[in-house]
Amino acid sequence: MPHTPIPRHYRLGTHTVRRMGYGAMQLAGPGVFGPPRDRKAAIAVLREAIAQGVDHIDTSDIYGPM
Repeated sequence: MPHTPIPRHYRLGTHTVRRMGYGAMQLAGPGVFGPPRDRKAAIAVLREAIAQGVDHIDTSDIYGPM
């Protein structure tokens, strides 16, 4: 059976993005909720992710405490 390659991009709403994004839940504060402990470091991580080609960042708040 021939191998079907997985597409590198897909549609997300009106945008086309890479399949691999950045899950930002570890940038949040205690309990994975609220502002980060070190705002400057969190911004630096996000800037580096973008510099490395990340074009979508998961910022869902559903990961925090219920």
